[in-house]
Amino acid sequence: MRTKADRWRHAIGFELTGLILVVLGLNWILGAGIGHLGIMGAIFSVLATLWNYVYNIGFDKAMLAWRGSVLKTLPLRLLHAVIFEAGLLVATIPFIMWWLSMSFWQALSMDIGLVVFYLVYAFVYNWLYDYLFPIPNTQSQQG
Repeated sequence: MRTKADRWRHAIGFELTGLILVVLGLNWILGAGIGHLGIMGAIFSVLATLWNYVYNIGFDKAMLAWRGSVLKTLPLRLLHAVIFEAGLLVATIPFIMWWLSMSFWQALSMDIGLVVFYLVYAFVYNWLYDYLFPIPNTQSQQG
């Protein structure tokens, strides 16, 4: 299993990179100010960073109990990303409605767009992270 320090490096790197990409993308799409979007993004990043840390520990413990290993197959990587994003979706829609003065449907549409982005991003980021920072004694077993 990964160390606590490694989990924090993973979570913080994930959120900082994602925040930059999302703020710039939403600024381009919505035309909203970078500062306004940046504040919203920072709030979501703190929430997501905490969720990321807790979720990944829980997911690894579940994998150890279920499979005896924390190594992820392609289907497990997809499941990992989907469950992570579903957890955030529930918390973010009301905030988007309030912060950006959007209707439920507008906020839902935007949030679904963010979920699609983050599903792809989480999959790629986690795969690259595991490649760049392999779990000791598992370098030859990653899939």
